[in-house]
Amino acid sequence: MCAAQSLFGGAVVWSMLALTDTSAAHIGRAADAPVPAVASPVAANSADAKAAFHLFNPTPRHLMREMSTDRPDTTESPFTVDAGHVQVELSLIDYAYNHDSGVRSDGLSILPANLKVGLLNHVDIQFVFTPYVRVKAEADDIEDAEDGFGDDTQIRLKINLWGNDGPEAGFGETAFAIMPFINFPTGSGDLTNDHVEGGIILPLAIALPADFALGLMAEVDFVYNESSGDYGVAFVHTATLGHDIPGVENLAGYIEYVGIAPHDTGSTYQAIASGGLTYAINDDWVIDVGGTAGISDSADDFSLFVGTSFRY
Repeated sequence: MCAAQSLFGGAVVWSMLALTDTSAAHIGRAADAPVPAVASPVAANSADAKAAFHLFNPTPRHLMREMSTDRPDTTESPFTVDAGHVQVELSLIDYAYNHDSGVRSDGLSILPANLKVGLLNHVDIQFVFTPYVRVKAEADDIEDAEDGFGDDTQIRLKINLWGNDGPEAGFGETAFAIMPFINFPTGSGDLTNDHVEGGIILPLAIALPADFALGLMAEVDFVYNESSGDYGVAFVHTATLGHDIPGVENLAGYIEYVGIAPHDTGSTYQAIASGGLTYAINDDWVIDVGGTAGISDSADDFSLFVGTSFRY
C-alpha cells in the first residue's frame, strides 16, 4: 500500500484518484464528457458513404462529423473519432480535496490524457493515462504522501451502434455505443494495486427540445478489493444535461449527477454533482473548465479541473 493508505486506509487514495484522473469519477479512471455535454453529429454525413474509410484510408475533412469529446464531465460520448484521425483530450491540471473523520486529503494530477485513434467509421481505440499524480493525507499532525506515474493505464474500445453520423430510422435523435475497457497496473509504486481490472461502459446521447442535450451512461467496473483479496463490482450511473450559453458564441455549459454503487469493493455509495463550461476555439480545438462537489460523505468534498481537447 502507499504511504497514505498505510496511515489512513485505502479509501483515501482510492477516493482522491477517482476524481483526479482523466476519466474521473470512474473508480479512479478518466473524467470525461461531450462538447457540449452531448454533441450533435452532422446529419448530412451518411454512415454508408463513410463505411469505406479506415485507419489507413482517413475520412476526408469535408465528411468529418462534429467534434465530440469524453471530457470534461464523467458521462462518455457515444460518438467516435473519424477513421484515420487522432484526437487528444487532457486536463492541464486536476485537483481534488476531502476532509472527513479528521483526515484531510488532497490529490493533484498533471496532464491526465486520453489519446484516441479512429480505426473505422464507427470504431475508435483509446489510451488513458496520467503522467503524474500526487496524493497527500494528513491526520493528527501526521502526514503521508505518494507521487509518481499515476494510477493505471486504461485501453478502451468505443463501438458506436447507431447515431454516429446522424439519426437513423427507428431510433429518433439518439446515439448509442458500447465501450469495453481494461486497466493495466502501470502506476508507480503504491499508486497501483498491481491487479488488472476492467469493465464496460454504455453511453447514450439524446437530443431534447430547445437545443438541450441529454447524456446518460451506465458502467460496470470489476474492481480489485485489497481488503478481501478478491474482485468486486461497481456500478457507475450518470446523467448530464448540456446547452449552449445564450449570447456567447461557441460557449456551452453542463450540469451532471454521478453515482457510484459498489458491491464487495470495500467502499460505500458515492453521490457527486458536477458542472462546467466548454469553449470551442474552432472546429478542432476545445477548452474546458469545471469541478465537482461531493453530495455523500464518501465522495471528495470538491474537485477542480482545466483542460483542452484537439484533433487532427
